[in-house]
Parts: sequence; structure tokens; C-alpha cells
Amino acid sequence: MNPFTPGIIVLLGSGETLASSGKAHEFAARRLPQNPMIAILETPAGFELNSDLVAGKIKDFLAVRLTNYSPEIIQVPARKKDTHLSPDAPEIVAPLYLADEILLGPGSPTYAVRQLQNSLAYEIVSARTQMGAALVLSSAATLAFGRFTIPVYEIFKVGEDIHWKEGLDFFGRYHLPLSIVPHWNNNDGGDDLDTSRCYIGKSRFDALYQRLPDDAVVLGIDDHTSLAIDLQQKVCTVMGNGTVTVLIAGSETTFDSGRTFDLALIGEPVIPPAGEGISPAVWAQALAAQQQKIDQASQTPPHPSQEVVDLMNQRDTARLEKDWAQSDRLRDEIKAYGWQVNDTPEGQELLWLG
Repeated sequence: MNPFTPGIIVLLGSGETLASSGKAHEFAARRLPQNPMIAILETPAGFELNSDLVAGKIKDFLAVRLTNYSPEIIQVPARKKDTHLSPDAPEIVAPLYLADEILLGPGSPTYAVRQLQNSLAYEIVSARTQMGAALVLSSAATLAFGRFTIPVYEIFKVGEDIHWKEGLDFFGRYHLPLSIVPHWNNNDGGDDLDTSRCYIGKSRFDALYQRLPDDAVVLGIDDHTSLAIDLQQKVCTVMGNGTVTVLIAGSETTFDSGRTFDLALIGEPVIPPAGEGISPAVWAQALAAQQQKIDQASQTPPHPSQEVVDLMNQRDTARLEKDWAQSDRLRDEIKAYGWQVNDTPEGQELLWLG
């Protein structure tokens, strides 16, 4: 029996720091606890000398876009095995145990697979997702977490013959044989070069597709587009500027932004028993961290003081008068009292920062 509900999984075709991805990030954030911890795992770009800056840009974007949710955003510099910044180093990956959302972004899909395969970091990601943490994957990370992955750099840049590589097969633990291809409609090459299908071009991808096993399912996600997968409700939601394409047994179905479709189209998910496929030590530590989070959440927040209520009323008046500078100043004053103001369709909402 599994007492946990798996978290939302969001797949972005590209643009994790662009306005087009904002709704996808908020889609995940709305399902997180108050003041969530978001961990950005640097591994896919760990081979790059500026991987900290790559993750830092994502951190800066989320800090602004999700300001209403008051997240704590951390970077986890698990870059390369057999180094002091290894995805197997307990002190490096420890923050993942407490993360309400784990995000992995651009880089190299094959590098990400090599570094995360059978790693401590990957086990923690699997455990936390099963316990309800959101998983947000973009670009290279979407490729890496599939059953098979396209060695993009090796084919597009180095000139290797077309072939698949084994991916992390993250969705296999839920009995979903998914492989993901981001940048599905990419046109960076303009009229001179077909860079669709994640830069390898349609003709090469079509040949690659023929090499997949009969039960393979491919998700093609356009640039500036995302797909949210709810394993519990068994529904998929398309967001952003483009479309999501589902390929099964040679047939192709396309879904526009704003559409939802039944997860059964791509497979019947099975929620594994608690801790299955995860080392007992990692699962035990994940359980301890989860209990710590539950204990913290159960603490009853105080009632806002009269000073805070008065400031809220003043801010409401300022917003009605469209005095945004005064509204922002009052928000800061309220925060100094330990409260975060969120603006919702129903009005102002107060959250205790603790």
C-alpha cells in the first residue's frame, strides 16, 4: 500500500525562464504547501563551466514569477560523479529530501543520464516525487528522464549516426513507457536547416522512430509549451504557446494549448508500493524528512495583529485607486510583521511566514 499521492510532473519543451512558461510554473506552485522549497538540480548542465549561472537564472526567474508563493529556492550543485560535487555526495544532495518541487533544466541529456543513473540524487528525486513533491523538467532533462533519449549533441553537432540511448526511464516506475522530445517544432535553422524534433530534423527523427519498440510512446512538446501530468487524477494539461504531439504505434495526435486529455491515451499508470525500487536507507531518510515537513505544517499560525489588518485595508484601498507604488510599499510593511500578502481572484490572502 502506498499512503502517498505522487506529485505533479511538468514537462517544458523549452523556455523555462520565459513568460510562456509562467503558467506552467504556477500550475505546479498552486499544488505546493505554503512557502514551498524549490530545489534546482544542476546536473544536466554540470559539464558546463557556468552551470551555476544556468541554474541561477532559473532561480531568479522563479523568485519573481512565484513571488506570491514566497518560495525558498535553492541550487543543488550535483554536477559530476567522483568529484566533491557529485550526485552521490550526501552533503550536496541533502536539500532534495526537503524539497516540495525539484526542477532540472537545460544541458546534455546523455550527460544527465550518465551522472544521475543509479545515483543518490536520482533516488531522492524518485522518493520525493512519490511522496508528493512536484517534478519540473525542461529541455535536456525531459529527454533524460524518458525511457529512451536522443543523443542530441552527438547527432546534431558531432555527426554520429542516428541512434537512441537508454534514458533514466523515470516514468517506467509508473508503468508508462514514455520518451519525450522537446523543441518539437523548433525552427532556429530557418529555411536553410530543419531543426525541429529537438534539432535533429524531421527526416532523421522519422527514421529514429522506426527503431523504437512497438509499445513505445513519444511525447513531442513544442518550444514555449508545457505538459502537466497528474498521475493521481490521470489527466494531462497542455499550456503555453504551442502544441503537444502524442505518437503511439505510428499514429499521431496533437493537442493545442489549453486542452486536457486522459492519461489513458498514453498508458495506464500504476502507483508503486511505498518505497519500491528505492534503497531502504534513502526511503527511511525521505520518510523522516516528510514527517518533519508534516510537523512543521501542523503548527497553528497566529492571528494577524490589528496593525496588519489595518495595513491590509489600506492596501486594498490603494489597489482600488490603482496606486501601485503605495500598494507595494504596504506589502513590504506587512511582510515586516511576518505575513505575506497574495493577490487572488477572491481578494487579498494572508500567509504566515513563520
